[in-house]
Amino acid sequence: MASSSPNVAATSGELDSSLSQVRLQLTTRQADISLPANTGPIFVNTSGRNIDNLRRYALSTLVNTLLQTEKPIPLEFLINGTFLRTSIDEYLTANGISSETTLTVEYIRAIIPPLYLASFEHDDWVSSVDILSSTSSAGPWAGNTASSPAPGHERILSGSYDGLLRVWNMSSEVLVTSPGVSDGGHSSSIKAAKFLSPTQIVSSGLDRTIRVWKYNEDAEGFTASLTPQIELYGHKASIDSTAVHNPSSRILSASADHSVGIWSSKKSDAPTAPASLLPQNNTRSSKRRKLSTSTSTPQRGPLALMKSHSAPVSSVIFAPNDPTVAHSASWDHTLRTWDLPTASLVDTRTTSHALLSLTALPDLNLLAVGTSARHVTLIDPRASATTISAMTLRGHTNAVVALARDPGSSYGLLSGSHDGTCRIWDVRSSRSEKEGLVGKSMYTIPRESAKDEGRRAGGEGIKVFGVCWDREVGIVSAGEDKKVQINRGKGVVGKGGGG
Repeated sequence: MASSSPNVAATSGELDSSLSQVRLQLTTRQADISLPANTGPIFVNTSGRNIDNLRRYALSTLVNTLLQTEKPIPLEFLINGTFLRTSIDEYLTANGISSETTLTVEYIRAIIPPLYLASFEHDDWVSSVDILSSTSSAGPWAGNTASSPAPGHERILSGSYDGLLRVWNMSSEVLVTSPGVSDGGHSSSIKAAKFLSPTQIVSSGLDRTIRVWKYNEDAEGFTASLTPQIELYGHKASIDSTAVHNPSSRILSASADHSVGIWSSKKSDAPTAPASLLPQNNTRSSKRRKLSTSTSTPQRGPLALMKSHSAPVSSVIFAPNDPTVAHSASWDHTLRTWDLPTASLVDTRTTSHALLSLTALPDLNLLAVGTSARHVTLIDPRASATTISAMTLRGHTNAVVALARDPGSSYGLLSGSHDGTCRIWDVRSSRSEKEGLVGKSMYTIPRESAKDEGRRAGGEGIKVFGVCWDREVGIVSAGEDKKVQINRGKGVVGKGGGG
């Protein structure tokens, strides 16, 4: 990082006393593009014909000149943790800062647009996606490196409205499709699917069940098998979201029956399933009752069902730094925090809109919730927080139903919406408005299936239902167009905090 040396350099020869000037201290946390240690504050003009030199492009040119780079490196600039979107002069005026102040300006590599790579075709809408890689959460849960996929051998899991799971390789080939209902599969649409480990998968859906599957690949990785291990019963309506934590063998579920479930992925630890909810006792499902008799998958119940929400629960996650704590988001406008060992409610944050999706930004101590009001709200769940909303991210034109954090940055966030797009956000790209801090997306990812058809009203036919972001694979999204879409842009959001 550049030092605070008293040396002063001018951008162009002798200083012109007739022009207003400001001193910039240029710094970076990215060691490979840092300035020499003896680089001190730099005088630049803030008035006259040189005013344009204080915008992003010319500042980038200045830094590249100082770095003596062979090829220009596109750069972004931050002041006090927020992207500079005006000239320096306009920034000083807007914030009431004297031009005599030495202004510290941080620079980072500019974000790279995520490029379209591929789409995987399905027979029906795709509700959910997950990724198995050496850097995904389930990868390290392998317990040994042999089970974790090597680079180039990543796997994509999809759950579809046709009631089937599919595991894909990176060549868009299906390695395995889950069995039908007569062989232990779901009897209705799948709404959520996740890798519990490299050899286990968890799924849930409209049939009100959670299913744990054994996943095995042949030695060459050309084919695979999915075998039902456990069927979990307890919810009385669709199970629209799950969260998994392999080290504790715990599964969380969010259901339209207004409850949050806690489950064990080990049949030996799981309670007996409620008899009244089993297929053979469900008089409204005679077809399912007949079909389900050909399998003998163990059936188990929940460790607990937590019932404080007053409307469907849309999403649930484990607290990123404490797997004994959970957060849930609901159509009842609330974000709730739970203590899992006691299955008790710890905290409730009430917002102004129905909450449809949820993820965490752990390094910032924030939770992101997608809303029916077309925006993303960032919430500080800590008891010390004095306001509900820390920031609002605006740009989508329909409900925000899926969220994922950037695995390569503390500040990056991915959202998927019924407007037919995904958006990439950097929470440092914000401005102050009457209602508080408002963020603007950095990039919009359209559905490739509608690229040549123009914008569709409300995302008709191309709604995004699920998203996942992996350091190796990239951005994966699923939707109403019956496709899983992959986009990739390395270093899409600058790390900022870690170099």
